[in-house]
Amino acid sequence: MGLWDKIRGEFVDIIEWTEPSQNDVLAYRFPRYNNESKMGARLTVREGQTAVFVNQGQIADVFKPGMYTLSTANLPILSTLQGWKFGFDSPFRAEVYFIAMRQWTDQKWGTQNPIMMRDAEFGPVRIRAFGTYAFHVTDPAVFLRQLVATDPSFETYEISNQLRNTITARFADVIGQAKIPVLDLAGNYQKISQVGLQTIGPDLATLGLALTLFYIENISLPPEVEQALDKRTQMGVLGDMGRYTQYQTATAIGDAAKGGGAGGVAGIGAGLGAGMAMANKKAEA
Repeated sequence: MGLWDKIRGEFVDIIEWTEPSQNDVLAYRFPRYNNESKMGARLTVREGQTAVFVNQGQIADVFKPGMYTLSTANLPILSTLQGWKFGFDSPFRAEVYFIAMRQWTDQKWGTQNPIMMRDAEFGPVRIRAFGTYAFHVTDPAVFLRQLVATDPSFETYEISNQLRNTITARFADVIGQAKIPVLDLAGNYQKISQVGLQTIGPDLATLGLALTLFYIENISLPPEVEQALDKRTQMGVLGDMGRYTQYQTATAIGDAAKGGGAGGVAGIGAGLGAGMAMANKKAEA
């Protein structure tokens, strides 16, 4: 660092962080020469922020939103750690971190591999799911210790994978606790989301974070299972075999008519007669 940076650092008397727009920074270390601050400096902490003073890797004083004039009176922990006496007014060394306390929304999660669940009607079934969630910092001290450490600018992308993996790992527990049949999952996303908040929340709390929203956008079954369900639904709609035969024959006639083949239509007519006779025999039986 050059001489000008040193001089400029010595004359800084305002400590603040103005978050730029489109900013994804969760924690920001205020830059100063040798991490020196002047006693009597003005500290500004805006709404949605918390300022944390760190002394030689040890978390000291924490400031909520407001304007402060730094003194031994409002830096009691730092004063103790550095052995200050009453009336101390020399520059002191301490790292100042600003923590963004606002809510971070529209975060994505999804299962990379299928989750196996046991359904009372279909037995073992594999499902996939994805959705969004929101979180915010609740304990700046724990957050700094567990995640930020010495990172001068800690951004959301640095924790997104860990949060996504935590959520997907717990989602299997969520499905198990919800105990909702496969065919009823789509109509119970809200209930599953509530269970998810209660189940996943404690894991994030150990990092100084809180899960505020947990949404499920889709839960899907393997293609072959969905096809089987489609056929089952189709048969339920068609009813007995007589109606099913009539439906198939009518569909074939329509296809043949579109093709313009008179012979094909005649053949279908014969097949229709045979199908109807078969259906009538079954009805009489």
